[in-house]
Amino acid sequence: MSGALVRGQCVSNSSSDDSNFENDDPEREPPGDSLPGFHHLPVMASEIVAVFADVPAGFVLDATLGGGGHAELLLDAYPHLSILGIDRDASALEAASRRLARFADRVCNVHSRFDHLQQAMSRAAVDTLSGALFDLGVSSPQLDRAERGFSYRNDAPLDMRMDTSVAWSASDVVNGYTEQELIRVLFDNGGERFAPRIARAIIAHRPIETTAELAGIIVAAIPAAKRRTGGHPAKRSFQAVRIEVNRELEILPAALDAAIASTAVGGRIAVLSYHSGEDRIVKERFRSAETGNCICPTGLPCVCGAVRTVRLVRRVPKTPTATEVAGNRRAASARLRVVERIAGTTESAI
Repeated sequence: MSGALVRGQCVSNSSSDDSNFENDDPEREPPGDSLPGFHHLPVMASEIVAVFADVPAGFVLDATLGGGGHAELLLDAYPHLSILGIDRDASALEAASRRLARFADRVCNVHSRFDHLQQAMSRAAVDTLSGALFDLGVSSPQLDRAERGFSYRNDAPLDMRMDTSVAWSASDVVNGYTEQELIRVLFDNGGERFAPRIARAIIAHRPIETTAELAGIIVAAIPAAKRRTGGHPAKRSFQAVRIEVNRELEILPAALDAAIASTAVGGRIAVLSYHSGEDRIVKERFRSAETGNCICPTGLPCVCGAVRTVRLVRRVPKTPTATEVAGNRRAASARLRVVERIAGTTESAI
């Protein structure tokens, strides 16, 4: 193992921290067996395992640990790898800890948001990563547990917090945002074409206390002819509010940049996204690292000093096989992008 790679010791398994593809209608993961009420079937499992086949020995970051499905596969496949697992959902960490108990000496789990990567690495005494995996979006256990308030299919208080230790919830967005703020959220986070109509309806019906109330208001605000296709009429709006509550798109760029910067040469960063907004950010941050933000004219030598830090493993995102989608409808919208860390090089040296 390279001297630059430190295996680390898990300082704390529960350190607290501050905390269009659409997977929300085909809600992503069918039941598994990691913890009652928190199940996890990893999406594109064989593809993810293959991504990390040749990375250096050391810690792979699972930035969205969930129920630990991907982590378990990697630990089984590669004895030279350990896992630094991060999740902001305490119930996910509990489920993953049980699932990964047989690998206790190779796993360190930290309760944290993934944009606080450096703090998590410090707590785990990990100096450098051998790779990183981001499996974005909401997990099935969060959707399927009615009391979490993520799903329009169940009646529950408006919540949608991935980290239940924070106070900010869906109720604050739905009942506190101005009409223009709601339009922005619905359009930018959900691609909802009827955002103005829905925002006006939400304002008119405040206070709104439950997911069933909100879903009914959204459905009524959409023209009847448009409700008949494209899945549940409330799916885009619920997705949009969830993304706003958890700042999912806001925190993603810094998290990707930090993962790239923290990964050793030869390590890989893989991202599974399920929503066009997520994938757009991933593509942009990977492209930025691949070019070093070079501003020189295309086709001419680089003179601006841009430094490339990754190479794209493939330029077109990989998607699940038809067989996987048939067995797991929640995988249908997944897009996998992968980059490999390289020694910093200028564009003119390529």
